Amino acid sequence: MNEGLEKRYGLLTAIAMVVGIVIGSGVFFKAEKVLVATGGDLPTGLLAWFLGGMVMVICAYNFAIMATKHEKVSGVVDYAEVLVGPRYAYFFAWFMATIYFPAMTSVVAWVSARYFGVLMGWSIVGPEVMVIAGVFLVGSYVVNALAPKLAGILQVSTTVAKLIPLFLMAIVGTIFGMKNGVLAANMSSGAIVEVAGNPLFTAVVGTCFAYEGWICATSINSELKDSKKNLPRALTFGTIFVVIVYMVYYVGLAGAVENEIMMAGGEAGAKLAFSTVFTNAGGTLLFVFVVISCLGTLNGLMMANTRGFYAMAARKEGPRPRVFSVVDEVTKMPTNSALLGLMMAMLWLAYFYGANLAPTPWFGAFCFDSSELPIITIYAMYIPIFVMQMVKEKEMPTFQRVIAPLAGILASGFMVLAAIISLGKAIIFYMILFAVVQAFGMALKTYGHNE
Repeated sequence: MNEGLEKRYGLLTAIAMVVGIVIGSGVFFKAEKVLVATGGDLPTGLLAWFLGGMVMVICAYNFAIMATKHEKVSGVVDYAEVLVGPRYAYFFAWFMATIYFPAMTSVVAWVSARYFGVLMGWSIVGPEVMVIAGVFLVGSYVVNALAPKLAGILQVSTTVAKLIPLFLMAIVGTIFGMKNGVLAANMSSGAIVEVAGNPLFTAVVGTCFAYEGWICATSINSELKDSKKNLPRALTFGTIFVVIVYMVYYVGLAGAVENEIMMAGGEAGAKLAFSTVFTNAGGTLLFVFVVISCLGTLNGLMMANTRGFYAMAARKEGPRPRVFSVVDEVTKMPTNSALLGLMMAMLWLAYFYGANLAPTPWFGAFCFDSSELPIITIYAMYIPIFVMQMVKEKEMPTFQRVIAPLAGILASGFMVLAAIISLGKAIIFYMILFAVVQAFGMALKTYGHNE
């Protein structure tokens, strides 16, 4: 980062940025998914949201420590380079550009399309909704590529929109449920249906999508007043706030409709909950904000996705650095990187449909949920960074050097263990795909340096 950047942000602004980055489509998308994972056991679902949130809080605190120590450094790839080494940093960057960002972008495009279909009253769940998802992908790309300033404005404005339905449902839904007895019935019903595997671990893995994104907030450290104190506070308090908001929103939903209805209704169940509490007109209006929130998340992910290959090219790494480092003079966008990022997102969208939605899975044993496993991979890749934090940061106090990173290792390890137990053989086939993609990327690293 530029050492001359103005220290303009206070603690409250930093907390708001963390909250705005993390809260997106995931809480709406995964609310019923978590309930289904627990067989309708609401207390277990709430525990899953809490545990998933604590993993986020612990990891966020560790990266806040890194950010304040290495104030010129921005982004997880740079932390990987400082603490582990340049080869690992490239390994991380290639994963982000080819798997993480395009996979996440494609999933959010589908979520946006699905909720848009529900809002419009369309009973579309198959290829039709994927067409809308593709249109949303291209639309978000066009906005980012041709009007980056507009993309930034949209990102800020949608932050406010996404909080409105969460707060209203959390407060009004809870009161509504306490008065009509639905909340008490849902809390005490226990599991409604039997589920395979470990319900808690499956649900915890399901929450990871909703809690992702906090790492982006470390990029503001050079512009934050008294960053050594305020960044850890912002990331800690901001992530804790997100956990609380998610849990009370989840309780609010439980006060609106019975667990059985929410589980059976899927995405439509959320709209039914809003309509039940706020009438049809009010529920529809609030659901518009849900769709806006999803589109805002898509916009933010597309911003990152279009820059994945540029980030490597700027380091003179990866395929054709001179090609992918080109920046358009008018839009100030890395044009070639953006186009490749869009193509990767389209490929992952096709994969998401074929692996998770097609009547007959397209990829056999290689079908997995691309909204979860890439995030679990991120947590696995944090572990070497936390280990080296303990090894290298010898001048830090004991809590920051030993206790915090050890907690980060345990938290990340817990998330990985939960995925292994809940997903079983899918992990093996995902790791085969992951190994092939990463091996290809490491081969291109050498090629890039020799270009």
